[in-house]
Amino acid sequence: MLKINQLHKSYPIGDSSLHVLKGIDLKVEAGEMVAIMGSSGSGKSTLLNIIGMLDEADSGDYILDGLPIKDLTEKKAAVYRNKFLGFIFQSFNLINYKNALENVALPLYYQGMKRKERQEKALFHLEKVGLADWAQHLPKELSGGQNQRVAIARALAANPKLLLADEPTGALDTTTSYEIMAFIQQLNDEGKTILMVTHEEDIANMCKRIVRLRDGVIMEDKKVEQVRAEQYV
Repeated sequence: MLKINQLHKSYPIGDSSLHVLKGIDLKVEAGEMVAIMGSSGSGKSTLLNIIGMLDEADSGDYILDGLPIKDLTEKKAAVYRNKFLGFIFQSFNLINYKNALENVALPLYYQGMKRKERQEKALFHLEKVGLADWAQHLPKELSGGQNQRVAIARALAANPKLLLADEPTGALDTTTSYEIMAFIQQLNDEGKTILMVTHEEDIANMCKRIVRLRDGVIMEDKKVEQVRAEQYV
């Protein structure tokens, strides 16, 4: 599903540069649920941005579903993102003036899907996250947990091969966090490949594998016995 080999990334700082990723090797198989952990400055967000095609590595190989990801124009990167990836963010990143249904349907608009089909598919995914009755509500009329469920529905709408979650529980209280993790685990049980950045140990242990970064290097990569979130809900 995802293969990364000897990935390097630096950013210019004045007359020098900051070497953020220092030869990352990472392989994620289809159906895995992987947590990426590390303190601030470890390189985890940079790595996720490169995987998400929001940034590009200086050197190294990145292959997604058999396709080399390299030297992409902004237009081609956007096409690939829409084709391969679904994103879940800590801050939800919903459009405030659009209701839940419209937010979920947005990726389908960029795929060129007709309006009626978009709405039907968006409603299907809202129903899947338990929010069909809230389809006409704006983000400000929903709780944090409900907004994150809308964001998950939006991420799933285009049927991505890989779901990228950046601190998906970071803005939620503990109970709501576990509810969201129970749902994400369910998606993984159904076969969805999930790569998640988190700084919370309890959330990481709800994945099946933990990759720990420090100073741009993978210090540990191990499978763990998954803690099931539903036991806390």
